Amino acid sequence: MPALADMTQVIASGRRVLRMEADALRDLEGRVGEEFAAAATLILDAPGRVIVSGIGKSGIVARKIAATLTSTGTPAIFLHPVEGLHGDLGIVSRDDVAILLSKSGESSEMTGLVEYLKRLGVRIVALTGRRHSTLGRSADVLLDCSVSEEACPFDLAPTTSSTAALAMGDALAVALLETRGFTRDDFARLHPGGSLGRKLTLRVRDVMVDEDYPRLGPDAPMRQCVMLLASKRGTVPVVDGAGRVIGVVTSGDLTRRMEREEDIFDTPVGEVMNPDPKVVEAEELAAAAVYVMETHGIMALPVVSAERRLVGLVHLHDLLRANAV
Repeated sequence: MPALADMTQVIASGRRVLRMEADALRDLEGRVGEEFAAAATLILDAPGRVIVSGIGKSGIVARKIAATLTSTGTPAIFLHPVEGLHGDLGIVSRDDVAILLSKSGESSEMTGLVEYLKRLGVRIVALTGRRHSTLGRSADVLLDCSVSEEACPFDLAPTTSSTAALAMGDALAVALLETRGFTRDDFARLHPGGSLGRKLTLRVRDVMVDEDYPRLGPDAPMRQCVMLLASKRGTVPVVDGAGRVIGVVTSGDLTRRMEREEDIFDTPVGEVMNPDPKVVEAEELAAAAVYVMETHGIMALPVVSAERRLVGLVHLHDLLRANAV
């Protein structure tokens, strides 16, 4: 176990690194402008895939960028520059766009790849820290990912620079996602497996109570509502003559009303209900229902049709048991 002084130094070092990387990202934000938009447009207009490449630590970041692009609706593949020059260039077509990562922009492996891509007519987006490097000069669009210094005390190990490149790749992927109109449903189709797939495919209809759920009209006495609150998990939707939800009464509503009045049993439900309740439709994602409940402190939501007719109830505990989040 390190001595207390050493522990203090370790903590200070960790905080220094995080501060330096956060500062680098703030600086990077100011460089997101017309060139960033040009890079996104180049990718959007390309009929082929995105080829992402880098060597060393840049190669690790490039793999992650390729994975993020693919999972958010922009087909991408990682190409190792050395393997590319030894046979794997067959995966590249002139319809593709390349995103090439290199801090210095002078890696010999990347230079060889650039020469081939240029001959093939592939457009290049460069993520580099040196605008006037070989890679920078060869690129159709350059995204400046330069940093003032690495977090490594020797200013050698890629730390701040790799964080900047990764963040720029994320920014590009999300901008493309939003421009394409990529939806939660699209994301779910690309992530069908595991707990993430379940969260993205589980619907309110899969969890809701659609039989023997409580409901009352606005003229019903609170005596009836109190009985339902006690027996039906603390939430009673209020509906009009057509079955449309016009309010909801919860155990909390009952408690607050009883604090002001001793006898409310003959009071109409319509005088106690919340007239502007949160509701959810059966086809909505279960995770979205959980978000609404947690944001507004609600334990249950009326489930309605497109015409706002009550079709069931969904309870937070049931959603959590179903691993909706």
